[in-house]
Amino acid sequence: MIARDEAPGSVREIRVPEADDILDLQDEQDAAANAAPEELVSEASADAARQSLEALTAAIAPAVAAATVAAPAPAGRTMEDVVLDALRPMLKDWLDANLPSLVEAMVAKEISRITGKRL
Repeated sequence: MIARDEAPGSVREIRVPEADDILDLQDEQDAAANAAPEELVSEASADAARQSLEALTAAIAPAVAAATVAAPAPAGRTMEDVVLDALRPMLKDWLDANLPSLVEAMVAKEISRITGKRL
């Protein structure tokens, strides 16, 4: 047996959302697109990591510049973008505290492996 409201030809009531029910992210998206991104690693951490990597490069071979092509950014903000923006400050703090020592230890280990000498 078919219910009356689902019978063929019956008119269904369509609910139109009110203005309060609509979440408009356009303003937030425009503000995020116009904001300059904050650096993820402090200048001191970047310099320490750069020096360690330069030492590794000098131990292996002459410097070779590698060109990379950046992928084009997709239109609009995704959930991944929102999560990355939320995690960015925590990641920056952790990298500032730990990156120089991690890079230095890994570079020293690699130099030791390559040269056969313990540093």
